[in-house]
Amino acid sequence: MQPLAFPTYSFTTKSSENKRYILDPIRKKFVVLTPEEWVRQHVIQDLMGKGISKTRLSVEKQIMVMDQQKRFDVVVAGANASIALLVECKAPEVPITQDTFDQIARYQLALNASYLMLTNGLQHVYCQIDYTQKSYTFIPELPIRKLML
Repeated sequence: MQPLAFPTYSFTTKSSENKRYILDPIRKKFVVLTPEEWVRQHVIQDLMGKGISKTRLSVEKQIMVMDQQKRFDVVVAGANASIALLVECKAPEVPITQDTFDQIARYQLALNASYLMLTNGLQHVYCQIDYTQKSYTFIPELPIRKLML
């Protein structure tokens, strides 16, 4: 797999029936190693490396978005059952565009996260949601300390 714009991490992988698998520490199982999964596992390691506890991370869970079943990539739980961060992962060859941003914005309608992260592993986009002003602001990096509250 190609290098990404994250620190280098050590992953547990295996091969079976001509497929490669990677161990997901949150789901506690091996999953098929696709380019998007490569990005997702880097995000998980990055968040844990910055002090976010495994117990606060959820990966690939189903949600209802405008009467349709969807799956988010990564969520960081906040205080009082809130969602601190919603992450949408794309494969490295998928460019970050208005369409990809619109996808995370639709998921946001169902989840009400405080922060958003959209990444293809090479480019990361971060937003802070302001519910009082009903707006969002692009920010240069995630405020990890606030995510830990």
